[in-house]
Amino acid sequence: MSEIQFPLATTSWDEAEYAAIDRVVKSGMFSMGAEVRKFEEQFAAAMGSAHAVMVNSGSSANLLMIAALRYHSKHGLPEGSEVIVPAVSWSTTYYPLHQYGLVMKFVDIDPDTLNYDLEALEAAIGPQTRAIMVVNLLGNPNDFDRITAIINGRDIIVFEDNCESLGATYQGRQAGTFGIAGTYSSFFSHHIATMEGGLVVTDDEELYHIMLSVRSHGWTRHLPRENHVTGTKSDDPFEESFKFVLPGYNLRPLEMSGAIGQEQIAKLPMIVRERRANAQRFRALMQAYPQIRIQQEIGESSWFGFSMVVRPDAGFDRAKLIAGLGRHGVECRPIVAGNFAKNEVVTKHMAHTIHDELRNADDIDRNGLFIGNHHYPLDAQWDALRAALDDVKG
Repeated sequence: MSEIQFPLATTSWDEAEYAAIDRVVKSGMFSMGAEVRKFEEQFAAAMGSAHAVMVNSGSSANLLMIAALRYHSKHGLPEGSEVIVPAVSWSTTYYPLHQYGLVMKFVDIDPDTLNYDLEALEAAIGPQTRAIMVVNLLGNPNDFDRITAIINGRDIIVFEDNCESLGATYQGRQAGTFGIAGTYSSFFSHHIATMEGGLVVTDDEELYHIMLSVRSHGWTRHLPRENHVTGTKSDDPFEESFKFVLPGYNLRPLEMSGAIGQEQIAKLPMIVRERRANAQRFRALMQAYPQIRIQQEIGESSWFGFSMVVRPDAGFDRAKLIAGLGRHGVECRPIVAGNFAKNEVVTKHMAHTIHDELRNADDIDRNGLFIGNHHYPLDAQWDALRAALDDVKG
């Protein structure tokens, strides 16, 4: 492989983020505190949500969301409940569902949008369906109007894994805010980077209070005096300091992550704007390569990266494409985790069913990959990509 010309991810940090870290270091306060709270408030406002809870990763955000739903008085998901999931996503979309005893029903994806095949989703819903996990893949929001119509008023809750799609919108509304809760990641390679980090947003105050407790050991310390978990807290801080009411975890982020997040969320409009501008150039470039299928946008994508799926009649296969990209310094990866249902962890360890066939998920598993996108113009990178594609197609 040649020297990297077109990387998967690059930093969007500058002096502001390093100054934020320095501010925390000088304060001497490193565990979760005021910096995290301020970032949560800013993030919730940016998403148009009532509440945001920061945790130490997007994976932990999914865990917290599913754990909290177990204890919700109205929307609780008891063990054995059926949850529909798309066949293509990251591993920790699925793991918390298994860990809380929920039965996943895998549904195929649309070959063009890479989100739910909506006909398959509609057909998959049955009398046992209690919830739908909506995953917005590679920056692309789902068609939430159609999903709402498919549910058609039935007692089915929706929650979102939006870890790859911060800043995406559908009908002017932020992806991640269409269900009872939505998760986000602020890992290095994502739209904003606190290096490790994640968030859950919700407008449901009860769910918010449950998450505050579950995030920190299941104790009451971070709950408001009047809350949906215990009712009214004691006014004695000593009594409340080690009072445990829910089975919880330690998913708390560091103050440095909160401070960095404040600088990053301020840059989000610029980051999304530049990624969308790059997407226009990518789509124009790819018109010269009909051998490769690219993602079709729903709503306004925030373009996490650019998918490429080799068509059956392309005259070359994915292995040749990967080799060509490597020769020209273009980094690539599988499209998220491909068809996740084929993995041994699912077949051996997870209660699940599969609706019909996963033909499109299998196709991208065999023939798909994605390359990166960034928050700045990619003029030199387009040259490298074009050279790679010309090399591959001969």
